Amino acid sequence: MNSSYWVESTPQTNYPNLSKDIDTDVLIVGGGITGILTAYMLSKSPLNISIVEADKMAMGVTANTTAKITSQHGLLYDYLLNSFGFDIAKGYLDSNEEAIKIIENIVKKENINCDFTKQDAYVYTCDKLSVQRIVDEVSSVTSLGLKAEYVTECPLPFPIEAAIKFPNQAQFHPRKYLLSLLPILEKRNVNIFENSKVIDIKHIKDKYEVYINGNKITTKYLVMACHYPIKNFPGMYFIKMYQESSYAIGVEVEEDVFDGMYISCDTPTTSFRNTTQENGKKLLIVGGGEHKTGATDVNIDDTYTNLENYIKSIYPKANIKYRWMTEDCVSLDKIPYIGEFSNFLPNMYVATGYKKWGMTTSHVAAKIISDKILGNENSYENIYTATRLEPIKNRKEFGNMLKTSIYSLAINKISPPIKSYTELKNDSGGVVNYKDKKLGIYKDNKGKMFAVIPYCKHLGCELSWNNLEKTWDCPCHGSRYDYTGKIITEPTTENLDTVDLE
Repeated sequence: MNSSYWVESTPQTNYPNLSKDIDTDVLIVGGGITGILTAYMLSKSPLNISIVEADKMAMGVTANTTAKITSQHGLLYDYLLNSFGFDIAKGYLDSNEEAIKIIENIVKKENINCDFTKQDAYVYTCDKLSVQRIVDEVSSVTSLGLKAEYVTECPLPFPIEAAIKFPNQAQFHPRKYLLSLLPILEKRNVNIFENSKVIDIKHIKDKYEVYINGNKITTKYLVMACHYPIKNFPGMYFIKMYQESSYAIGVEVEEDVFDGMYISCDTPTTSFRNTTQENGKKLLIVGGGEHKTGATDVNIDDTYTNLENYIKSIYPKANIKYRWMTEDCVSLDKIPYIGEFSNFLPNMYVATGYKKWGMTTSHVAAKIISDKILGNENSYENIYTATRLEPIKNRKEFGNMLKTSIYSLAINKISPPIKSYTELKNDSGGVVNYKDKKLGIYKDNKGKMFAVIPYCKHLGCELSWNNLEKTWDCPCHGSRYDYTGKIITEPTTENLDTVDLE
């Protein structure tokens, strides 16, 4: 059941892995929505284009989204106006509105059946103390030229205090959309490789050498579209953003499902939308339970249960069909990093920090990066400049990141484990004392133990155990590994060291 509806309702891809050295003009690292759309936008040019994906195409974050296509990214625009001014806020709004049109045009042009439908999007509150925040957001958004509405009622099956309504937004099935684009890329001679994880990148003269599966790709242009940049220096994105985990359930209810897309501005945050399943029945998608990846100060064991209990308080006969989780990169100033990776690495580009709004932001990124490679002007690129060095707006979160990193890098390595491995119950794990050694151990349902050295291969932070997903999570930069030590999520590029307890 712990798989998204988007994955369960679509076939898996089966592209070859990289098995020999090749030369290409453009190498895109990452086969999610950003990588595929960047390749699509470049594919009519004379450039030779290749995509490498560590796992399967259109999986990862792309396959575990709520798939809302909207320029409404929470209560953001009042913050952008006050922090950056009119031009940045206006450009952010316009670029994401343009992204909605790009998606709609591609769907129509390529005749893609991906359940694309127009919907209104709402940010709502059930707390009287937050009404003023809604009022301020409506004022800011309308000043930027979008006809947002202040409402006190909406189609949700419970009363609200207030909401901001964005008209003419949209939703779709992300994997149906992307799986329809892949054959088009093949016809345009784009090389696609799966199970081809990048291990190392070298910049030599005016080229990049990218090492994968014991083979090498040489390229002039390199696009890092892999969620979190796997190259640490000189970009140093690990001090400019953090990763957040969140959860979703897919639910069938007997009652009519309401239209529209919704997210609360209250804590905890809750998100709603619906989709029509292959059997014709409506599926209500409910999201929430967000926390910083690897956090040790929150109890995540009951996250799905909490979501299920919440929706059953509204729909007592709700049938839980799907559960899934995802991880999102969040920049410290809340604006994604899109464009040149570093001033010291020409022709290398990055797209990250989408803060849960990747459906539109991925298209903004693909357009900016493809324009950069093709030598076209893009009026929005200065808004998202990835090399920006302005003073950090979110000083509190920056301080928290430093504190977490220092604690995990230094103090945790010399502190004793919390408990002995003998205290572990079946189907649980943790950093424990094993015969005077500090190990990360998971004990499965039958009592078999799997042991790892519990330090992230990215920059060495001590890992925390996620008993909900049975994963090892890094509290510093969000890398995740399964209980056997295999990589699930970057920025790490190496599996954990394992220990044979026998």
